[in-house]
Amino acid sequence: MSKLVLADIVKGIRDLPSLPIIVVELLNSFEQSDISIGAMAYKVSQDQALSAKTLRLANSSFYGLQRKVTTIQQAITVLGFDSVRTLITAAGVIGNFSEEQHPSFDFTNFWRHAIGTALCAKELARALNLNQDYAFISGLLHDIGVLVLVTRFPEQYSKVMSYRDRHDCDRIEAERAVLGLDHTVVGRALAEYWKFPLVIQKSIANHHAPENQDLNDIPSVIHVANAIVYALDLDGADTALVPVIDERVWNSLNIGAAAMRSVFRETESKFEDACQILLQ
Repeated sequence: MSKLVLADIVKGIRDLPSLPIIVVELLNSFEQSDISIGAMAYKVSQDQALSAKTLRLANSSFYGLQRKVTTIQQAITVLGFDSVRTLITAAGVIGNFSEEQHPSFDFTNFWRHAIGTALCAKELARALNLNQDYAFISGLLHDIGVLVLVTRFPEQYSKVMSYRDRHDCDRIEAERAVLGLDHTVVGRALAEYWKFPLVIQKSIANHHAPENQDLNDIPSVIHVANAIVYALDLDGADTALVPVIDERVWNSLNIGAAAMRSVFRETESKFEDACQILLQ
């Protein structure tokens, strides 16, 4: 029997490797105002892998700095704490899922789409004067429920992929048909378990179908960014269908043609650089 219930999902989530302590602290700090930036920089510096990846990103065309930064504290000074926190969180989450648990699932393709969505969401948020860091993290994590299903329930998810191929349908449709639930439900459960900020939880849960209260906010940005990145074919997947953008959502964002061209251009120009660093 392939059907899953939420109790199965919660058990699977509890079996996941824990996020690095510093990543948990950084995620929790999104909704705190009294952060000791110096103490946080010191803690990050103790994790050599995260520090190295963060500094590579900070010095890439992703930010276009005029001079090289060599320490986390310097990166925070130049880029700002919010941007550095976002980069560290991204690097920490990506490094937390093992590819060995489902050899037939294309993890690289998954993360390329996630990174593209994060970049696109950040650019959309910039155009809309919304929080760019929330947009980036929400875009990066919007499909995180897929990784829970793939790594915790590999046999069932193989059937999902087979169903999708046979019926030439969206992944979410195949999940519902085979499993009885989909990756947005699972992603929301994981986001709650990891105590993500509420706006990130909602972006993960509602990115396929934003609610009225999500209009002109980050979940709507993720809904649009997800579709744009599929349409731009940045990840190179040959099985992905371009999701339909909800007309309510599109109208609520009200982005002009010139601004959209800028979103496309910036997303594409930064994409390969961000992938190369985050996926090393």
